[in-house]
Amino acid sequence: MRSHHSGPTPMPTLRMRITGTDDDARAIGNLLQSIEGIEHVEEVDDLMPHLDDDDSSSAGLSDDEGPGTHEFEVEAGNESTAQKVRDAVQELALQLDVFIEFEVDEG
Repeated sequence: MRSHHSGPTPMPTLRMRITGTDDDARAIGNLLQSIEGIEHVEEVDDLMPHLDDDDSSSAGLSDDEGPGTHEFEVEAGNESTAQKVRDAVQELALQLDVFIEFEVDEG
């Protein structure tokens, strides 16, 4: 039985959320750029709006207190490159002591 694919297999897209400082995010971004086989790396803004109203307990607090959340979207050339990305990022996250979460794309 043949599968009817129109065109090439889509590239795996990895989305990851990093909880850490701007420097941590920059280090991970640099790592992503350096991995061979990566087609595209982009830091995407958090899609969830953070609403701070004047009477909330966080009113007036600086946003840079403590770690922030950074999201990256990575287009890998193929599944083995995608796995290389996961392994490398997890290893660096351990070294930097940051929390990383991968979103699974069920596409």
